Amino acid sequence: MRLIHTSDWHLGQTLHGQDRDHEHAAFLAWLLDQLVVQQADALLIAGDVFDTINPPLKAQERLYDFIVRAHERLPNLDIVMIAGNHDSGGRIELPAPLMRRLNAHAIGRIAWLDDGTLDHDRLLVPLTDAQGKAAAWCLALPFLRPAEVTGGEIGDDYLGGIRQVHERLIAAAETRRKPGQALIAMSHAHMAGGAVSEDSERNIVIGHAEALPASLFPEPIAYVALGHLHKPQRVAGDERIRYSGSPLPLSFAEVNYPHQVLRVDLDGERLLAVEALPVPRAVDMLRVGRAPLVEVLAQLEALPAVGLFDEALPWLEVRVQLESPLPDLRQQIERAIEGKACRLVRIASEYAGRTGEQDGDVLLGLDRISPEALFTRAWQAEYGTLPDEQALSDFASLLQRIEFEDSDP
Repeated sequence: MRLIHTSDWHLGQTLHGQDRDHEHAAFLAWLLDQLVVQQADALLIAGDVFDTINPPLKAQERLYDFIVRAHERLPNLDIVMIAGNHDSGGRIELPAPLMRRLNAHAIGRIAWLDDGTLDHDRLLVPLTDAQGKAAAWCLALPFLRPAEVTGGEIGDDYLGGIRQVHERLIAAAETRRKPGQALIAMSHAHMAGGAVSEDSERNIVIGHAEALPASLFPEPIAYVALGHLHKPQRVAGDERIRYSGSPLPLSFAEVNYPHQVLRVDLDGERLLAVEALPVPRAVDMLRVGRAPLVEVLAQLEALPAVGLFDEALPWLEVRVQLESPLPDLRQQIERAIEGKACRLVRIASEYAGRTGEQDGDVLLGLDRISPEALFTRAWQAEYGTLPDEQALSDFASLLQRIEFEDSDP
């Protein structure tokens, strides 16, 4: 059986206020063709389908149009989608009854039965092969928020609650599968040791408590399809446990990432091979600098010229080293790129003699500063010291609680 593992589509995302619908449309068209060419049996979407809990209408249209078209071209294709930390679990699940008619399954949250047991049925999805027979089981684990896995016997032990959910779900899958059927786990989580993109991945680690260990996925699991980290990578060097990464660079910090989806081949219960399928970049991202203004202007003036505006024009970030603030900096840069094949979205100014972000060498907008960084700055301004680990953990827990309460559509 063949799976296509994707994650972190972030439909509806904007780049410094600029709409990226053209790029998402190009990716979805390419993915649809790949599903056909690769003769995929299932598509796994490992969370952060949308960029926000209240995505724009166009982003929702993109998703559901893609699902309908995929079913038209591949009537036997199974699609399994889970909510990530950027998603609203309720919104992801809202159209689930209709989606099931298209062999698409949307899981936004876990649920507990009245007797305190995990509702396994909604998290276990059979995956069929080309002959229409169940060849694997997908253990679908959306992003687990503290309120969903703590309380009762577990108390406030978040990692303990997560471990309990995994153990119960794996045990239920083991009793359900038949010989020859593979177990495929899909999860949206931050695994211990994962490489993070600071500019575009929202921190979901509470006091380092939920950087999850690879031991949550024992050997009976043939493959683990992960979402959340945007850089493609294996976890703990294990071929079975992988982040596919985001299909688009979601910030300029991700320009050099290999953006891809993963083709996963299984032979019965065994993982056979994993191959990266590079995603064509519909819009390039240019970084000019970091360099003194004279050099930056020369580089900008050397950019190729363009005629009419085109949605495929590259996004441009300019990084300039200055001796002191320059009031007409933007005007000089805009003059240099007039008629050039680019769209300016960000200017970052750095000043001589300042060596770190805390010294203010990079001018960041509020959209570029994480809630944790703002909290740290406010704490330092109020008390003159950096917050300790307990304060950071308490703040992260409060932030998670607020996001969970606001996550219903």
